Amino acid sequence: MNEQPQAPTSWLGRWAAFVVRRHWLVLASSLLVLVALVGVYRAGHGDFVNSFDIPGAESQRAVDLLEERFPGKSGDNATIVVKADAGLTDPAVRETVDGLARDAAAIPGVVGVVSPYETQPPAISADGRIGSIVVQFAEQADSVPSESVDALMALRDGAERPGLQVELGGQVITVAEKGPPGSSELIGIAAAMIILLVAFGSLVAMGLPLITAFSGLFASVLITGVLALWLDFNTETRAFTAMIGIGVGIDYALFIVTRYREGLHRGESVETAVVKAIDTAGRSIIFAGSIVVVALLGLATMGIPFVAALGIAAAVVVTLAVVVAITILPALLAALGHNIDRWSIPWFHASGSTDEEGIWYELAEFSQRRPWLVTFTGVALLLVLAIPALDMRIGSADAGNGPTSLTSRRAYDLLTEGFGAGYNGPLSVVVDTREATDPAAVERLVADLREQPGVARVAPPVYNPAGDTGIVTVIPTTSPQSEETQNLVHRLRRDVVPPALEGSGVEASIGGPTAAFIDIGDRISSRLPVFFAVVIGVSMLLLAIVFRSLLVPLQAAVMNVLSIAAAYGVLVAVFQWGWLSELFGIDRTGPIESFLPMMLFAVLFGLSTDYEVFLMSRIHEAWLEGRGSRASVSHGSATTSRVITAAASIMVVVFLSFTMSDSRIVKEFGLGLAVAVFVDATVIRMMLVPAITGLLGRWNWYMPAWLDRRLPRLSLEAPDPAQAEAPYAAAVEAD
Repeated sequence: MNEQPQAPTSWLGRWAAFVVRRHWLVLASSLLVLVALVGVYRAGHGDFVNSFDIPGAESQRAVDLLEERFPGKSGDNATIVVKADAGLTDPAVRETVDGLARDAAAIPGVVGVVSPYETQPPAISADGRIGSIVVQFAEQADSVPSESVDALMALRDGAERPGLQVELGGQVITVAEKGPPGSSELIGIAAAMIILLVAFGSLVAMGLPLITAFSGLFASVLITGVLALWLDFNTETRAFTAMIGIGVGIDYALFIVTRYREGLHRGESVETAVVKAIDTAGRSIIFAGSIVVVALLGLATMGIPFVAALGIAAAVVVTLAVVVAITILPALLAALGHNIDRWSIPWFHASGSTDEEGIWYELAEFSQRRPWLVTFTGVALLLVLAIPALDMRIGSADAGNGPTSLTSRRAYDLLTEGFGAGYNGPLSVVVDTREATDPAAVERLVADLREQPGVARVAPPVYNPAGDTGIVTVIPTTSPQSEETQNLVHRLRRDVVPPALEGSGVEASIGGPTAAFIDIGDRISSRLPVFFAVVIGVSMLLLAIVFRSLLVPLQAAVMNVLSIAAAYGVLVAVFQWGWLSELFGIDRTGPIESFLPMMLFAVLFGLSTDYEVFLMSRIHEAWLEGRGSRASVSHGSATTSRVITAAASIMVVVFLSFTMSDSRIVKEFGLGLAVAVFVDATVIRMMLVPAITGLLGRWNWYMPAWLDRRLPRLSLEAPDPAQAEAPYAAAVEAD
């Protein structure tokens, strides 16, 4: 017989009860909100760009000075790379190359074109077969109209013929080829549907997490599109938000639906089951989601606008996933009622109950019987996976890391073949001579630059019409992403430029895309330790408030860091060392993208805390009910491991599906998330946490009385008052 609904005492319970009783109103209101967002989006939205402004950085000073005094050189360029079997001096080939240069000059937005025959020495390879035409735009790459890029592509297509290869490179083309994410995530979604079907055994139950996840993701796409009017969202933002939105949205819904079905199978009424699910699992979701959002918003402290915007976009996605989970989802559950198990698949497990004699219970019991063995084995495995992270080099992958299907990659390879890898990443030394007292200072600087190891070529300075601002182009001997190029930039800034210009009144800044990406990496590296410390500290404080414990937050922090370190190690092994790289479509190694460790840490720390909260809250509930510490751990593991495994499996397949993207950055992000979630849900939640929690026993819940009185109260459980009177004494007695 179903129990009668009881009046909830918490604000979240009262909200859930309201949603249940007015579920059609809530669903209709939610639909109206989505329609309104569509209207706002259609009325005006911004474009996603590839802006890499770095306030205060030397490369940014170079850009700002050029925009002010030499606007014709302040934009980015494209490169038309020609390889002719007959050689570039062949009359027919020269006619084609001159025609390409002439036609490129007529493209809107182009302010200058330099053919390979006009430079001194000519921009022709030693064997005479490869040359490059530099097409200078007035705007930065992200602002160049797509029509101009299309016109360049048309020129390339029209010029190619047997014996003549024409490719397009440069920052303008590299940025233009970063299109929206492809359809690889559809594979992940299909796999997620299968996992949900196995977990719930019902087509209806399977569909709910998908509906809510995509509702939140759709709303976040609309909101970030409107915010793009004011914020510079990187083009990779679409893939990041889709990845996080699908994974987190399904994850949160899965926790609530599982808790709801448990209630129904215990004989609770629909209203009681929904209210309890929201007041327990929903409370955990709000808490865990808040940690993710705080960590993501903390990216604003990096001082890099596009990183801050990326964090804001991800925070919007997570926030909406939480909102949908506690509004639309309970309304749908109330509308479906007991039909949640309709269209069941008989050979799949369709029960919402939990089995304390199953494999998860036995695994938790084993971990507690052999805690030292399990702890040593689990930690050793994570440390082995993390070892490559000690060799992590952050930077920015260049066009040479793209797939060969891209013309920018083929242009990169041609330039490397003809002139060396450094030709793909020239440095721009911007000199300000307005206050010059020594006219020979710039020539002295050029001479010193030519003598430096690691420098292949230095072009003569080019001045603006006023003669007070010039550009000296420096070609390194190594590729833009190499550590040698990074060291060269640092050495030139520290040991070459200042002495050459000392006392001359001339100021110089080393800029260009290569220097800009180096500055981004340096800025992020210098602020990472503080960011890590703040995220860990805030999450530990919140966990201490929730669980009234010192050791649970400490354990969570250590376990989260270990899982993230393992993910870093795998990324380094695959993308930097090249291990198994062919499985992910990587044919050239390179550094880990500079902002990736920070983004991964923010997202993964929140997701790991999500699993920690979900597991420990069930253990804590059992503890409050008076079970012994060992029994509480086994019960909590048995009742959560199945749903954690399903949730993690969904996230892993969704994240892995993004490794099939053409974008190296998206591949790195997808693999890093997948590895960390897999490790967290298996090694940590199924082995280490039960072992360590069982080993600590009642000390898990130790909190000094003086600190307990000073911390605010926040509970993830909603126990009956009678249950909470003396849980500690009852639990100690049970032990």
